[in-house]
Amino acid sequence: MKNKLLLVDDEKIMLKYLSRFLIKRGFDITTAMNGEDALKKIKNQDFITVLLDVLMPGMDGIETLKEIKKIKPMTEVIMLTGHASVQVAIEGMKLGAFDYLIKPFDRDELVAKLRMACEKRLFNEKGIDAVNIPEMMPEKPA
Repeated sequence: MKNKLLLVDDEKIMLKYLSRFLIKRGFDITTAMNGEDALKKIKNQDFITVLLDVLMPGMDGIETLKEIKKIKPMTEVIMLTGHASVQVAIEGMKLGAFDYLIKPFDRDELVAKLRMACEKRLFNEKGIDAVNIPEMMPEKPA
């Protein structure tokens, strides 16, 4: 099963680039160009993770994050920000975002964070605490 992601950014070229890049890495992608459109899509579909730009006209990333968490609290959100708005991204994490990335970002780091967010969501749905999974714990010497 592909991880279903919603990409939210007001820059069409960024959405196009990210969509192509992430589809090639096995993600199922839907896009939105603003917070209002993102919320409509979230109400009608179940996305595992949202990659959300912080600075957008109209409803900004923080407002959108708050609404996402009201509508679908299990949805993991990664904030995408420029250097000038790192504090806003950190505020987003306090409001329930999984993590944030600073533009320009490392593509491998993006994929890794998206996969971790997707895993966390799937574990949470099954009631598993991802931090305490026995298989992930180091083996004790005999």
